[in-house]
Amino acid sequence: MTTQTSSTNPLVLDALRVAVPDGETERVLLERVDLAVAPGEVVVLTGGSGSGKSTLLAITGLLRRTDSGDVVIAGESTAKASEKRRSAIRGSQIGIIYQSANLISSLTAREQLEVVYHIAGKKRSEARLRAADLLEIVGLGHRMDALPQHLSGGERQRVGVARSLMSNPSVLLADEPTASLDPSLSADIARLIADEAHKRGLAALLVTHDDAPLEVADRHVHLERGRLSELADVGN
Repeated sequence: MTTQTSSTNPLVLDALRVAVPDGETERVLLERVDLAVAPGEVVVLTGGSGSGKSTLLAITGLLRRTDSGDVVIAGESTAKASEKRRSAIRGSQIGIIYQSANLISSLTAREQLEVVYHIAGKKRSEARLRAADLLEIVGLGHRMDALPQHLSGGERQRVGVARSLMSNPSVLLADEPTASLDPSLSADIARLIADEAHKRGLAALLVTHDDAPLEVADRHVHLERGRLSELADVGN
C-alpha cells in the first residue's frame, strides 16, 4: 500500500538523514535535509567534494535509501515503499541526465530513447514517434540515426536530455550535466534543460560545479558537511 501526500510539489525531501560507521562512532553524510521543488522550478545544488551531493542525488533518484526521513515523488511517499515500487516510480516519474550522457555505443540517437519505452513494455511504434519528436525538440532531428561516436559532446548530451524526458517524468535530476563541455556548450545545455523543465512543469534538481547552470537557476542551494542552505546568487 502506498502513501499519498497533499503536497503540490513534485519533489519533496523531508528531513533526510544518512550516516555511515566510522570506527566506534559514525560519520554523518546528510543531516535533516529538507527541500521542496515546485512544478517548473529549476534548483541548482552545489557543494565541495565530500559534501554529500552524490549521496543526496542517489537518494532523490531512489537508488539508495535514507536512514530516516522521506523522499516524496509526485505526491507519493517512498520511505516505506518496496524496492519494486521504488523502481516503478523511478522509471515513470524521474528523468535522469548523466555527466557524460552515458549512451550505449551500439545504439543510434533514436534507439537510445526507444530503449526507455522498451523497458517499460510499451509499443515500439509509440516509442519511435515519441523519440523522433523529442530529438526534434532538442535540435537533433537530423542526427537521430547517428551512433554516439559520430556525435559531438554537445550532441551526445542533447540526446541525454531527450532521453530523460522520454517517460514524461514529473521530476528531472541532472548529475554535472555540463561538466564535460566547453563554456559555450555548457550554457546551451543548461538553457535547454531549464527551458524544458519550465515548459513541461518539471521539478528539476541539477548538481553542478559549473557556473552555467547557475545562470538559469530559479534557486541555488548549497550542501556543506551534510547540511543544506539556500543562497541567493542565481541568474534569473
